[in-house]
Amino acid sequence: MQKSKIQAKKEDWMNSKWRPAMGWMYMAVCVMDFVAFPILWSLLQSLSHGQVTSQWQPLTLQGAGLFHIAMGGVLGLAAYGRTQEKMAGANNGGIQIPTGAGTTYVPPGQGLVNVSNQSGSFGNPGFGGAPTPSFASAPSAFGAKPLGPPPAVQPLL
Repeated sequence: MQKSKIQAKKEDWMNSKWRPAMGWMYMAVCVMDFVAFPILWSLLQSLSHGQVTSQWQPLTLQGAGLFHIAMGGVLGLAAYGRTQEKMAGANNGGIQIPTGAGTTYVPPGQGLVNVSNQSGSFGNPGFGGAPTPSFASAPSAFGAKPLGPPPAVQPLL
C-alpha cells in the first residue's frame, strides 16, 4: 500500500516540525506562567479589591518543577537526536555538511590530528615560542617516602 503525496507531506511536516513546536510551546508556557499571568493576577486583584493581597504562584513550579525538568529532558534529547541525524546526513534543508566539519576527535590508535595552531608534541614550543616544561625529570614516587604516619595495626577478631 502506497501513501498518497498528501499523506506523505502531512507526515513529513509533523516529523520535521515537532522539535521546534516543542520549543515554542515551552517558551510560550514559560512566558505566560512567569510574565503574563503574574501581571494579570495583580491587575485582577487591584481592580476588584483595590490592592494586591497575594502573589502569583507559578503553576509550572508546582510539584518541584517537574514540568521544567521533563521539558529540559525532552528538548535536550530532541536537540541531541537532531544533531545525530544531521551528522548522519539526514535532511539538512539542502545544506551539505563537508566531511571534515564537526569534531576533530579521533579514537585512540586510529591516527593523529594536528591542528595548525597547536604544537606537534608536548615539549615543542607552542603559541608564544617558549618551550613547555618537561615532566621527564619528575620523581616517580613523589620523593619515594610515604605520606603521613604508617597505618595502625588492626586487631584480629
